[in-house]
Amino acid sequence: MQPAILRPDTLPINDRGNGARTIPLVTRKCGSSSVINGITEFEPAARIGVHFHNCEESVLILEGEAIAEIDGVRHSLKAGDTTWIPAGLPHRFLNESDRLMRIFWTYADIDATRTMVESGVEQSIDEEHAKAKRV
Repeated sequence: MQPAILRPDTLPINDRGNGARTIPLVTRKCGSSSVINGITEFEPAARIGVHFHNCEESVLILEGEAIAEIDGVRHSLKAGDTTWIPAGLPHRFLNESDRLMRIFWTYADIDATRTMVESGVEQSIDEEHAKAKRV
């Protein structure tokens, strides 16, 4: 295996709707066999639906202010704050501010999935990343 240098400003972006965009970073494409990570940007008022994963997740707030709603409890976060969320625990991140919010996330399993609580739809993170395009 070869190491990888990843430059977010040159990588494909997955528009997740509702003002959220994800830039996949470490994935199978660069040779990872155990973890995946990336950056998600949230425009003001952007939010992602409540969901859970089949593995642990950690999120670092890179920029702005966030609300982490974890198992129904709201937590106010600022740049530098970090979460750890066990597998199977419903959560989501919201930007209720008037500025851009950016997070760096890591899943502890290359085969990570996201299950949306409202619909019950499960999708692999790899499938989501396949939608990414350079804009």
